[in-house]
Amino acid sequence: MQKTFKTLDEQVRILESRGLIINDYNRTKEILFKENYFFINGYRHLLIDPENKGRFVQGATFEELYSIFVFDRRMRNIMFKNILIIENNIKSIISYQLSKKYGYKEKDYLNPKHFRQESFKLSQVNDIINKMKRQIRLNGKQHRATKHYISNYGYIPMWVSVKVLSFGIISELYTILKDEDQEEIASFYNIDRRDLSIYLSILSNYRNLCAHEDILYDHQTQRSIPDNRYHQILNIPKTDDEYIYGKNDFFAVLIILKQMLSEDEFHDAIREISYEIDILDGKIDSVDTSVILNKIGFPNNWRDISDID
Repeated sequence: MQKTFKTLDEQVRILESRGLIINDYNRTKEILFKENYFFINGYRHLLIDPENKGRFVQGATFEELYSIFVFDRRMRNIMFKNILIIENNIKSIISYQLSKKYGYKEKDYLNPKHFRQESFKLSQVNDIINKMKRQIRLNGKQHRATKHYISNYGYIPMWVSVKVLSFGIISELYTILKDEDQEEIASFYNIDRRDLSIYLSILSNYRNLCAHEDILYDHQTQRSIPDNRYHQILNIPKTDDEYIYGKNDFFAVLIILKQMLSEDEFHDAIREISYEIDILDGKIDSVDTSVILNKIGFPNNWRDISDID
């Protein structure tokens, strides 16, 4: 069925016809105008009556729906800030290790022979190197540091070029590094080199989601993190022998942050998340907050992750 334009009044009536309580029509229309009906309505599933999928649960209000929307935005901001810390760290570590071992000029760190040499990997190696060259060429002239090196030295050292490379490219770059180089980089985090490859892919995916203000709460990645001691210690429930939380959801990202942020950085993130959850809990009455947290992959004892050594 074709979707047609709806005025603000029509949008409010649609929500109201589905059982959502509208306490302040003018304020509701103002929010819909600024924030977009489509995006706010994307959170309706958290307030839908399980017995009648076409209607909101009894007592649900627009204020609650908007509070969930704002909560998701603030959680995105927390995640984005902390993923950027990891992005900067991993760029620095990779550039240091490769520059130390192979050289710091483009002809050195972009030399295909310094990456995996298996025949089935050669095409991927060349493809990623070409992507890196393209991003450096297109973005290099827009940053002060890269412009400085191009103008004064005629080349861009890797510890500078990583500034203009996307996290996605860095994630791909890691996959074509030789095993010993992956081992050296992963050892900084005390993480298995193969796990780190999965972690970077998931973080890159969530970074893009956060940067573009996409809906976070029910997002799941194609790749899943391996079962680990955090799942076990938190006693996360299973279905068909698979953990139901913390595999490819928001809580999986939190498990990654636990392993890749400093202790102080992670505790700061937990405090911020706890604060936002407490605020949400004070604004939602029609459903239990745990229902919302479970949707984003948080087990009821999620805070205990902070105490695991």
